[in-house]
Amino acid sequence: MARVTPKENFLKLAKGEFPYYVPFYSIMGDPYLGECAVKGARVSLFEDTSYLGGTDMWGVPYAKPSVGIEAPMPDTRINILEEISDWSKVIKFPEPLSVDLDRAYAENLQHIDRTESCLSLGPHFSPFQELVALMGFEGGLIALMEDPEEVSAMLNTMADYVMPYNKKAFEVFRPDFWYIVDDSCAKNAPFFSPEIYEEVFLPIYMKLSEPAREAGVPVLFHNCGYTTPFLEYMYQFGVRVTEPFQESNDIRKCQEQFRGRMSFVGHWGWGQHIPKNYPDFDEEEFRQDIRNTIDECSVYGGYAFAGFPIGVPGDPGVKRAYDIMRDEVHWYGRKVYGYTE
Repeated sequence: MARVTPKENFLKLAKGEFPYYVPFYSIMGDPYLGECAVKGARVSLFEDTSYLGGTDMWGVPYAKPSVGIEAPMPDTRINILEEISDWSKVIKFPEPLSVDLDRAYAENLQHIDRTESCLSLGPHFSPFQELVALMGFEGGLIALMEDPEEVSAMLNTMADYVMPYNKKAFEVFRPDFWYIVDDSCAKNAPFFSPEIYEEVFLPIYMKLSEPAREAGVPVLFHNCGYTTPFLEYMYQFGVRVTEPFQESNDIRKCQEQFRGRMSFVGHWGWGQHIPKNYPDFDEEEFRQDIRNTIDECSVYGGYAFAGFPIGVPGDPGVKRAYDIMRDEVHWYGRKVYGYTE
């Protein structure tokens, strides 16, 4: 058959259909053999240096961990907000940057080929993550339990502030996916109840996803952990693909429930990442584990593989594991549904 581009294949997945082959989804947007299903657009609407170990747009300081992946996290030694009732006095709303969006889009097209890859773009706001970044995990969760109305007031006000700028970016970039990120679940359970999700967070996600829903653009949602209790709510605000969908979720049961409505990405080694007996792992055993995962998860369609080995930064063994994984998914993923070019 004629070649199917990674973009065509992944958009088919987003419609709840069987893809031509099992895609590899890279959270980093890096290609393999020239192929990448989804690439994130880059545009800064507000000053944010958190990725460098600075502060985010709301003034929360970030710090790089001394081990593991080099991803800065909120500095837990500092809480910007101690009492949720004080939010209107404490929260400082960021000044927007002067951005030429047309120029920013043109610059993105220098590294994103929209004929080959889906372009993703998202709002500059993660409500739960920002709550616990401002207050610390304990403080944020206590505030949700004791005063959900005040939490709602704060987060809705913050969302109302950033969304006009994000809507303008959406109109210029016209992404294939609207990418929302908000980690609200641990590996085996959410951090709060479905009732809190419906009361506090669903209205905010509806607000954040409005541009996409109005334009008929699918929402791609990143939420680690046991997200099963939230999937119906996620579908309401436009989520059609969710990642990384960790192994603590029953993927076959969820695929049956959401067949034709939502697709799932990941379900392999997420949170563990490195092969068994690493660094002296057996390559064939490693490849077979990947094949087993694809066989299990691809039965109903609506599935893309994702994995990202994590170890000591610069460890060549980590790169070797990642390269083997990408190679196996690329070639075995084509065999599953009989795709040939």
